[in-house]
Amino acid sequence: MSRVETIVLPCVVGAVLLAAWEICVRAFEVPSFVLPPPSAVALALWRDGPSLFASLLETLKLTLAAFGASLLGGLALAILFTRDRRIEAALRPWAVVLQVTPIVAIAPMVVIWVGIDHVERAVFVLATIVGFFPILANASFGLRDVDPGLSDLFRLYGASRTQRLLRLELPAALPAILAGARISAGLALIGTVVAEFSAGSGEATGLAWRIAESGARLEIARLFAALLLLAFAGIGLNALLAWVEKHVRSQRRLDARSGSDL
Repeated sequence: MSRVETIVLPCVVGAVLLAAWEICVRAFEVPSFVLPPPSAVALALWRDGPSLFASLLETLKLTLAAFGASLLGGLALAILFTRDRRIEAALRPWAVVLQVTPIVAIAPMVVIWVGIDHVERAVFVLATIVGFFPILANASFGLRDVDPGLSDLFRLYGASRTQRLLRLELPAALPAILAGARISAGLALIGTVVAEFSAGSGEATGLAWRIAESGARLEIARLFAALLLLAFAGIGLNALLAWVEKHVRSQRRLDARSGSDL
């Protein structure tokens, strides 16, 4: 399938769904506070776009900060896990506990711990927790999934553990790390929004607060407009990381071909 088709086909499906949505809402006279037509959502996006976009930037700022912290923390802990099995045995269960614990359950505690006046810090901590485990799991798998022949070759030439890590294990684990990063980025965005719902206040400026505010005022068209911006932000993050992953894979194939030619 060509690149044009991968862009055109989803757009066609989206246009058909929007048209059906518009027709059905108007034909059945659905109240706008229940389900607004796409035209009303577009009007709300045009009218309130600047304020919603400013709130989206605040949410993205926290999302990217949490994603970066998840990436660094998860990779560092994965390296520790692959260096010492005892460290992994001691810490992995607690990492799993953080992964399976709903952030809405621990949000009040985190808000108290970081300070009620520092809601952004609480959102950052909660979103980091959500995005942490995919990096840890994928990086741990990638660091261990090294060609045994290459590993033996490095040992034969007396490479240190640091040299093996930097020149063999991390490059070999890069595809798995990038795959985990794509998952983590999406979860970090979801975690940020959920954390803003759970830990936010009337002074919050993130997009989740705008969604809650619109719902409370029955401004459902504005609510859908905020959700639309959130969806596009998630698609953009995923597309960016997919591009990075594709570029890295292409570069690795070129390096492999160059090595084979030699």
